[in-house]
Amino acid sequence: MPTSIAADPHRLLPADPAVRSIARNLLDRVENLPIISPHGHVDASILADDTAFPDPATLLVSPDHYVTRLIHASGVPLEELRVGGTAEVQPRQVWQRFCESWPLFDGTASAYWLRSAFHDVFGLTEELSGANADETFDLIDSKLQEPGFSPRHLFKDFNIEVLATTDDPLDDLSAHASLAADASFAGKVVPTFRPDGYVNIDAPGWADRVEKLITTSADGLSGYGAYIRGLENRRRYFVEHGAVSADHGVRTPQTLKLTTADAEQIFERARRGEGVAGDRDAFEAHMLYEMARMSTQDGLVMTLHPGIFRNHHPGTFERFGGDSGHDIPFPVSFTEGLQPLLADFGTAKDFHLVLFTVDETVYSRELAPLAGFYPSVYIGAPWWFLDAPDAMQRYRAAVTETAGFSRSSGFIDDTRAFCSIPARHDASRRVEASFLARLVAEHRVSEERAHELIVDIVDGAPRRVFKL
Repeated sequence: MPTSIAADPHRLLPADPAVRSIARNLLDRVENLPIISPHGHVDASILADDTAFPDPATLLVSPDHYVTRLIHASGVPLEELRVGGTAEVQPRQVWQRFCESWPLFDGTASAYWLRSAFHDVFGLTEELSGANADETFDLIDSKLQEPGFSPRHLFKDFNIEVLATTDDPLDDLSAHASLAADASFAGKVVPTFRPDGYVNIDAPGWADRVEKLITTSADGLSGYGAYIRGLENRRRYFVEHGAVSADHGVRTPQTLKLTTADAEQIFERARRGEGVAGDRDAFEAHMLYEMARMSTQDGLVMTLHPGIFRNHHPGTFERFGGDSGHDIPFPVSFTEGLQPLLADFGTAKDFHLVLFTVDETVYSRELAPLAGFYPSVYIGAPWWFLDAPDAMQRYRAAVTETAGFSRSSGFIDDTRAFCSIPARHDASRRVEASFLARLVAEHRVSEERAHELIVDIVDGAPRRVFKL
């Protein structure tokens, strides 16, 4: 007999009944607060066009590397999951593969989010299996054709107040402008400036992108100075279109203050394709410093996502492109890497620097001490491989004893999977309620104060840190 996926109201709350009761009361305070999502990867055009979502596989499986990577690890070729836009198989076949692979996700965060979406959004009542793949595909597919399942309806039903996208610096942001001008759309969708492809001189297409940046946005200047002016002008364009942050997916948090002459030499070598060893790292470190300088001038919050070996498997990248499941974490040093940046900007008025990591060892050793001194530094929420219930609990325990609650960013869902947004925020709120409940039960925080804290963690922190 198929297993039910009905959501338990006590999911993720403490097993001890007395502590669970405290957590339940805390959760009640924030469970229905609006969602503030200041960093994510949903395409704004989905909401601007408000066209029906595609089939279940194209919506929930193929673009989600959280899902496809684990199925691939079991021996399923990525082309059979239509990763990277490949179309050798039909969506229904992809869904069949996914349902057959569903047991692989037991215990994972992906299983939690997907179960929540299946039950709460689409009304499924049974666990997925190879046997019910066609039935569940048809059920979800039929839901997606209903007017109540359009992107805008779901945006409202999910109680999303603010949703940030992630955008190329030369994007015209027409979808954002369309949403801002549409009186029928009550939400707020803001762009995020993401300059990685213009900063990493080894990135494929870097020279072409930089040439276009200079041609279109540098006020007629040339050379390295034009490059800097172009980035500054595009940042201002993003601010004019509602952006609140600039996001940097750099390899490491290393920062470096080069002279203009030295930076120009590296820049020109890279344009000619004559870079030497060390140029990439030095230029990226220098540009991270420069981006902080720009943030102190234009007010964009600076978010930093380092420590990922992008596109670890060359063959997969060549065939399927980026974000296809083989980005792998490695350790980095924030304390030494950020010292040049923080020496000049760490106490700058209104500069906000949000530090994310996929290395749990730096939470208590580096991030909490940095945020516990520098007014500019905030600790980003658990990210990517750490955005799971147990990891979120470890994060809160690791950073709070040094930095308290006020130095964290609030929850960041960081997702392309639109339908998982409410489930991810719900999980975070349950984890925060559970952590605070333990402090109350141990008489380390009063229950009255815990109720104040959870509202600030869920709602106040993201508004404050991202200047919303």
